[in-house]
Amino acid sequence: MTTFNLSILLSLAVAVYCMPVSKVTEQDEKFAESYLKKFFNLTEESGPTVRRGFSPVVKNLREMQRYYGLQITGTLDADTIAMMKKPRCGVPDVSVAHFSTFGNNLKWQTNSLTYRIENYTPDMSVAEVDDSIQKALQVWAKVTPLRFTRIYSGTADIMISFGSRYHGDAYPFDGPDGTLAHAFAPSPGIGGDAHFDEDETFTFRSNAGYVLFLVAAHEFGHSLGLSHSNDPGALMYPVYSYQNPDTFVLPRDDVNGIQSLYGPNPSVDPLEPVPTAPTTPDACDSTMVLDAVASLRGEMLFFKDSFFWRSYPQSRTPQQTLITNFWPDAPVDIDAAYESRQLDSVLLFKDRRVWAFSGYDLVSGYPKSISSFGLPETVNKVDAALYDMDTGKTLFFVGSNYYSYDEAKKAMDQGFPKRVDETFSGLTSKVTAAFQYRTYTYIYSGPYMFEYSLRSGRLFRVLRNSYFLQCSRV
Repeated sequence: MTTFNLSILLSLAVAVYCMPVSKVTEQDEKFAESYLKKFFNLTEESGPTVRRGFSPVVKNLREMQRYYGLQITGTLDADTIAMMKKPRCGVPDVSVAHFSTFGNNLKWQTNSLTYRIENYTPDMSVAEVDDSIQKALQVWAKVTPLRFTRIYSGTADIMISFGSRYHGDAYPFDGPDGTLAHAFAPSPGIGGDAHFDEDETFTFRSNAGYVLFLVAAHEFGHSLGLSHSNDPGALMYPVYSYQNPDTFVLPRDDVNGIQSLYGPNPSVDPLEPVPTAPTTPDACDSTMVLDAVASLRGEMLFFKDSFFWRSYPQSRTPQQTLITNFWPDAPVDIDAAYESRQLDSVLLFKDRRVWAFSGYDLVSGYPKSISSFGLPETVNKVDAALYDMDTGKTLFFVGSNYYSYDEAKKAMDQGFPKRVDETFSGLTSKVTAAFQYRTYTYIYSGPYMFEYSLRSGRLFRVLRNSYFLQCSRV
């Protein structure tokens, strides 16, 4: 496969989330070498093993870890090999950036493009496929001068087809899961064409398979000249993430990318309300107010909007991902979270319901009402939750009050609620998140964090919320 072909072949891969491996095997090392050679330009001269730590290997490994927001160790650790083993696209990840383009002016020289659907998947009705394709193209038309016209015969700028395995180009599909589709950057001939793997189960709206609208919208980004983005909230991120097609709005990173090629849509009515393009939260934003913070098996989890960061005490590089990529059944924009040692689970709260996840799986019987903890029916949401390792009690913050829940007895303690400022001196504003680390309790209020001793109630320090969630911008 030539460098040019690699630069124009794009495929959308499904994210498969595996528990991190406990030990890196010799087979893992060989797999990692092959991965780095294919996607991060590791050369044959770099040495036979990743473990031996030749500087080119370390350099490429650190580059890969930086691209995916992993802990930058330069060694083949559990999270790195788990990321490498996720099915993915065939394009090299050679730049650490948000949106990117193919360069060399690989874009259409006209704003009027045609498309043709050559065949159909039996997974969906003809009308559903037509609607999905049309709406996927409109995702890009809404923010650019591009206009798409469907034709029913002859050669269109964007030829759309479904096929399996060897399907007429030099890049065969791989069967169910793995690669879902691929597309070619703008150029004569096959340029702009999009192919979808017929061995997948495509759906119109259901999360039971892969929503064709989402897959197609991603592929058409490639058809128009966009490469992949390392922004986990971007449509052009390499892995598939389910979103509700009816409420989908093109993220800001993708808008910036496509408008760098074609400019904005000149036909937008300034009086017509336009949905705000969602922006991926930035750990470097000093004004950010976190939705929730929790610990989980030695990691720290920081939640904001549809995302969370995983942070390790020994690392300065938090890993950001979509909540639903990690827990497909989880809510987003959560209110509170904490780790239950009794359930060996993380609990996520939103409005009047709570979800419990053990590993990546929803615990049987959840979601439940928050009243199952004994909270009054008048409580409509929990602002923050904190598990105290010394007492085995969980504190639920609601407005200016808090409740104490005995995890062992599964009952609320008597004498609650109490006012927050009775126990936590100096804390007069709303609690937005809370968690415990080592012997200290950390209460978040807006962009600030208050460090307490829960036993004495003594306030030690007031810190920015970036104390644990550190900016990793390089």
